[in-house]
Amino acid sequence: MAQETLYLKWRPKDFDEVVGQGHVTRTLRNAARSGRQAHAYLFAGPRGTGKTSCARILAKALNCLAEPEQRPCNACHICQEVNQGRFLDLIEIDGASNRGIDEIRELREKVNYRPNEGRYKVYIIDEVHMLTREAFNALLKTLEEPPEYVVFIFATPEVWRVPATIRSRCQRFDFRPLRLPQIEARLNQICEGEGIARDDKAIAILARQAGGALRDAISMLDQVSSVGDGMVTADLVRAILGTAPDEACERLLSSLLAGDLAGALEQLGQFAAEGLDMRQFTQGTLDLARAMLLMRLGAQAEVDVPQETLARLGDLAQGVQVEQLLRLTRSLSQAVDQVRNAYLPQLPLELALVEANAYLHGRPEPTLAGVQPAATTAAPAAAAPSPQLARQREPVPGPGRPGPVTVAPQRVAAMGVAEPPPLDLQRLQKLWLKVGAKVRLKDRTLEPLLRS
Repeated sequence: MAQETLYLKWRPKDFDEVVGQGHVTRTLRNAARSGRQAHAYLFAGPRGTGKTSCARILAKALNCLAEPEQRPCNACHICQEVNQGRFLDLIEIDGASNRGIDEIRELREKVNYRPNEGRYKVYIIDEVHMLTREAFNALLKTLEEPPEYVVFIFATPEVWRVPATIRSRCQRFDFRPLRLPQIEARLNQICEGEGIARDDKAIAILARQAGGALRDAISMLDQVSSVGDGMVTADLVRAILGTAPDEACERLLSSLLAGDLAGALEQLGQFAAEGLDMRQFTQGTLDLARAMLLMRLGAQAEVDVPQETLARLGDLAQGVQVEQLLRLTRSLSQAVDQVRNAYLPQLPLELALVEANAYLHGRPEPTLAGVQPAATTAAPAAAAPSPQLARQREPVPGPGRPGPVTVAPQRVAAMGVAEPPPLDLQRLQKLWLKVGAKVRLKDRTLEPLLRS
């Protein structure tokens, strides 16, 4: 039998086990225990934050056989069947692969059948934003007036793609990205339960790389723990995930802020030659620049970097203005987006470092606006021709040929020479019709193309 992955093995089975979503679990628990649940829920939030897990827990709580205060109990046969994926009254649908109107019509027909065993028939539609417009329209009537024994739970990371007519008929819960201490605590708990030896730096790296998604952090822990020889270390995590050490990103920023652009570019070239993931490295540098900016703005509580790094970043940021840190952070953020499609992975970061060196150390960036006036003023003025040369250049009228006539501008105005009338849309359309008529005389197949 295949070994169960860690994120499935440690999937929450009770509201108390859900991490970082207390504002959601508290409301759902009270609704299930009091019998005042809604007929439709919309769970919105980033991936890996517990949307589908909370939906399954809510389905258990609504059908649990225990006393209301103990739901879900995870002991009755209904709770156990839900945990094992065998409960017939819990229907999970993937909206990405069942997105058409035919699948929704089939769902509408099955909704009319009462539950087989539980009190409620629960439909969980994951990735609901992938449904087509016709499918949403077909679902709308059923969602507005469902049978009393049916509960819909929709989950999506892109709630803005769900039509407003669907959102207005659901109770919406927004799931938040998890913070670093919450992810680290859960990873340490899993390591204790699985007997995985680790160091604190390795757990911190995994938590940062997860980007607020606990499921991603657990999956990465499962990956590195299967490779290591009984010990998950920071070096092992960096080698497998391709992440750059904080010390390398810190040295790069230190060289840049000290005015050593050549040294910073040389370090970057060495990292690229070693096969370091440039996107990860650029993201790590961006994280440190962002941390320096937040520290200068007094928002140190929002900084998600290791504690031992904070003091060194504070020293680096002392001599830098907030406006300069803001431009540096923006440049690095743009470089992260450009790395994926760059011909040379290190090129976007190299350009960002060169631009940052210009405004960090008072060296203005060369621009076209600054180059053109210089070229204009530097051009020497043309020397005035001598009177004799001017007379030689004057054309001499030949016999029988009149010389050039010079008319003063005042006389031109007095002669009343009319300027051409301005073109308007109506006149252009009439001219275009005439062009089409002449083309039709030459070739009848081209005239319809001109009309189109």
